[in-house]
Amino acid sequence: MARTSEPGTRRRPPGSTDVARLAGVSQKTVSRVMNDEPHVTDEVRQRVLQAAQQLGYRRNNAARALTSGRSNCIGVVSLGSALYGPATELVALERAARRTGYAVSIVNTTSGDPGGIAGAIDTLLEQGVDAIVLSEPIDEGPVEVALQVPVLALGPAPGVTAPHVITSLGGIGTPPAYEATEHLLSLGHRTVHHVAGPQPWFSARERVDGWRQALRAGGAVEPAVLAGDWSVASGYAAGRALAADPAVTAVFAGNDDMAIGVIRAMVEAGRAVPDDVSVVGFDDIPIAAYLNPPLTTVLQPFDEIVQAGIAALVQVLERPDDPAPDVTPPQCRLVVRSSTAPPR
Repeated sequence: MARTSEPGTRRRPPGSTDVARLAGVSQKTVSRVMNDEPHVTDEVRQRVLQAAQQLGYRRNNAARALTSGRSNCIGVVSLGSALYGPATELVALERAARRTGYAVSIVNTTSGDPGGIAGAIDTLLEQGVDAIVLSEPIDEGPVEVALQVPVLALGPAPGVTAPHVITSLGGIGTPPAYEATEHLLSLGHRTVHHVAGPQPWFSARERVDGWRQALRAGGAVEPAVLAGDWSVASGYAAGRALAADPAVTAVFAGNDDMAIGVIRAMVEAGRAVPDDVSVVGFDDIPIAAYLNPPLTTVLQPFDEIVQAGIAALVQVLERPDDPAPDVTPPQCRLVVRSSTAPPR
C-alpha cells in the first residue's frame, strides 16, 4: 500500500533539483540563473525562472552564504534623520538592495560626532557585511578608514579608501540650483535671495554654489545668504526678514519646507505669491504640487539615483575582477508651477 503523509506533516520545500527537473536543465544552470551569472541564454533563463515561480522555489541565502563565504548583506551608514531627503534615500536603498537579492543592515549616526561614522563602519564590518554604503550628508571632516570591502558613497567621502569606491550622488545639487536661480532671473527679477540649509551639509553648500554662479553669470547683485536649518520654522523666520524689504521680489529656498515657511511669512506680511514675490524650493516633496500656490521646485529622483548606485555596487560584488563601473546619476529637473511669475 502506498504511504501517505500524516496530517500536519510538513512538506519538503522545493529545491534547485526540482526546478532543474521541471525546466529541463542541469542544477548548475539553475544556480547560474539564480546567481544572475552570464553564459545563460535568455530563453533558458526565462524557463528556469518560470519553473521556480511555478514551484514556489526560493533561493536559500543562508546556504549560499556558507558556500560563497559572503553574507549577502550590505551595510548602510546613515544620518539618523526624519528629513525628507535622507529618509527617502534610506527607503530607496533598502528597496533597491532587496530587488538584487541583498539584505540591508543600517547603523544611524548623530550629527556633530566626528567619530560616529568610523564607529558605525566598524559595527557593520563586525557583522560581516559584503559592502558599505555611506549615506552621510554632513561634513564631519575626513573619515580616515581603510576598508577591504567595496564602498558606495552617496556624496563626498573624504579619507575613505577601499578596493572600489563608487560615488553616486556627490555634486548633483549645483546645476539644478543654478537652473532654479536662472529661472527667476529669466522672468525679469533683478536678483534672487537665498535661504540656505545648514552649511555642514554638502547639499546645502552645493545649492549655495549654484545660486551664486547663476547670479554672477547673469550680472545680478549677490545678496547676503540667509541661514536656515531645513525646517519650515527657519524658512518662516527668514521670510519675515525678507518680507520687510520691498525690494525683494524673488526667493530661492534650499528645500521645500523652508520655501513653505517663506510663503507663509510673505502672505502674513501682505505680500502675495507670486504677484509680489516669486518663491522656488528644492526636493519636490509630495505636497509641493498641492500648496496654494503650487510650488515651483527642483525634483530629486532619489529612487533612480540610488538604484544606479546599488546596481554598480552589486556589479562589483558579483564580478570583483572587472573594473568598477562609472555611475552617471539621473539629473534633477526644475518643475515650474504657479509660485513663480514675472515681477510687477
